[in-house]
Amino acid sequence: MVIDTHLHSEEFSSDSFLPIGEAIQKGKSMGLDGICVTDHESMGMRSFARELSVKYDFLVLVGLELLTYEGDLLVFGLESVPEKKMHASDALELVNRQGGVAVSAHPFRDNGRGMGNFIRSLPGLSGIEAFNGSTRLTHNFKAHALANELELPRLGGSDAHFVERVGLYATAFPGIIQNENDFIGAIRTGNVYPVVYDVNRFVKV
Repeated sequence: MVIDTHLHSEEFSSDSFLPIGEAIQKGKSMGLDGICVTDHESMGMRSFARELSVKYDFLVLVGLELLTYEGDLLVFGLESVPEKKMHASDALELVNRQGGVAVSAHPFRDNGRGMGNFIRSLPGLSGIEAFNGSTRLTHNFKAHALANELELPRLGGSDAHFVERVGLYATAFPGIIQNENDFIGAIRTGNVYPVVYDVNRFVKV
C-alpha cells in the first residue's frame, strides 16, 4: 500500500488551501491507497475520517503536525492535542506512553521548524521524514542520510497545502494497512520506505 503520510486540510489548517474531498480524489487518481491528515496542532478531521473512508472507499487516517520547541513532529496515536507547547523529549515520552509514533518532519528545512542534528540526541523517535514534497531536495537528502545513519525508518510525505502537491512523495507499506493500529505497527517495525511519484506511478526513492 502507498500512503501520503503528511498533508494539511483547508478545514483544520489555516495555511492550507486543500479541501479534504479534493485531496482524496487527487490521491485516488494518482494510485494512492490512503492519506494521513496531519493538520497543525489539530486532530479535528478525526471526527470525519471513518465517514470519509467509507464514502470514498479510501483510507483516511488522522494525526497531527506538532510544533515542539525543537521543531516539528508528525504524531499518530495521541488521544488529544497537547494544550501547551512542549519540548520534543516530553512530546515523545507522551506519544510513546500512549502507544503512538512520532516522526521528525522535514528535519533539515531551514525555516526554524526542522530538528536537524538535534535528532541525534533525541531518544524515542519512531522515524524520519526523509522525503518531503515541500522541502528542497538537498535538505531531503540530508534527512535520508541521517535516517540511514541512525537506522530509523524513512518515510515520505507531500506536505501538501494545495491539491497539485498531493502525493509528490509518499510512504510504501508492504503489508495491508486497514487502520491506525496497522499504520503505527508498520512504522514501529520499520516496514516502510519512501516513494516518489514519477511518470504516473510510485517508485522507491
